[in-house]
Amino acid sequence: MSKFDAIRPFEDEEVNDALKSIAKHPMMKAMMQFTFPGRKEDFWIDKFKEIHSIRDFQTQIIAQTVRQILEKSSEGLSFSGFEKLDKNASYLFISNHRDIILDTSLLNLVLLEGGFVMTSSAIGDNLVKKDFLHILAKLNRNFLVERSLSIREQLGSSRLLSEYIVTLLQKENRSVWMAQREGRTKDGNDATQQGLLKMLAMAADNEPLIDFFKNLKIVPLSISYEYDPTDMLKMPQLMAQSRNEQYVKSKNEDFNTMLSGVLGQKKRIHLHAGSVLGEELDLLDSPSENKNKLLQSIAQLIDQSIIKNYKLWPTNYIAYNLMHQTNKFENHYTGEEKQLFIRRFEMRLDASSSAVKQSFLAMYANPVINQISLGN
Repeated sequence: MSKFDAIRPFEDEEVNDALKSIAKHPMMKAMMQFTFPGRKEDFWIDKFKEIHSIRDFQTQIIAQTVRQILEKSSEGLSFSGFEKLDKNASYLFISNHRDIILDTSLLNLVLLEGGFVMTSSAIGDNLVKKDFLHILAKLNRNFLVERSLSIREQLGSSRLLSEYIVTLLQKENRSVWMAQREGRTKDGNDATQQGLLKMLAMAADNEPLIDFFKNLKIVPLSISYEYDPTDMLKMPQLMAQSRNEQYVKSKNEDFNTMLSGVLGQKKRIHLHAGSVLGEELDLLDSPSENKNKLLQSIAQLIDQSIIKNYKLWPTNYIAYNLMHQTNKFENHYTGEEKQLFIRRFEMRLDASSSAVKQSFLAMYANPVINQISLGN
């Protein structure tokens, strides 16, 4: 027994049996019919028999699923910044978070096709309560972040999680993906939660924090979708927040959001790998800074990179101009693109509600506003 058993993905020797246990599940059948259109069930059942490692599963099944998603629901994936990374090194990718499934899946496709070390990726255990999803997540090298714990339980869980992440990065040479905050960003304002860095720092022991974070080799990752396929699903929570009301998720809300993220139209998608945080961290090493101030400064460095390197699309500029009733960025889009964007929210939202309209526009406009604040 390993102390990480409660949160780790499958070991390679467990993969084949786990895959067999869900091979006939209706959701697996639907996934395989999507991944291998026109193929009969025997095709993927035979394929499963030859899969004996997570890498086998990711390269032979998941990568093809993601390619099909891109073909069916996007106009292409582009990426930049990865040429600065060492193909044999492990990195901690701290990323803005837009889509439950796709964010890490797209990154791993880029890493796989570029010959880089793929990631083990964090996922909240609240998202994999169904047995099928739990097994599928562990087959795809996801490790669990435990939610809904007491204060005392949270402390022990965070210590275990931080130790596991450092073990992956420094002992197993495995890259790691983590969202910069708990839950997806709903309003387009990407910000790193200081608590994430505090959790990571639990594994530092007596190592100076600056050295510890440099050794993690943090890569801020900017993920940008031209159209957020779950934008409409985020509106109820945004409106509740605007009224200072508590928002309670419906029973299958997370699952429905996963499906919408996978199947909904995204148009173009871009991933940018920022520079590894190194020398910038040395500049923060001041004896006068306490731990919280230092973590706050590191969070700001990550935020600046993510915001600066976030790919802005016509939808972002259109939303900014509509929100501020200006023509400032009209050279960044066509009249047709503007009409398509307007039609999107007029058909799906209560157009009579100014608050709803402004929240929707802000979701797309805030990345522009944040880049302006940085001086871009």
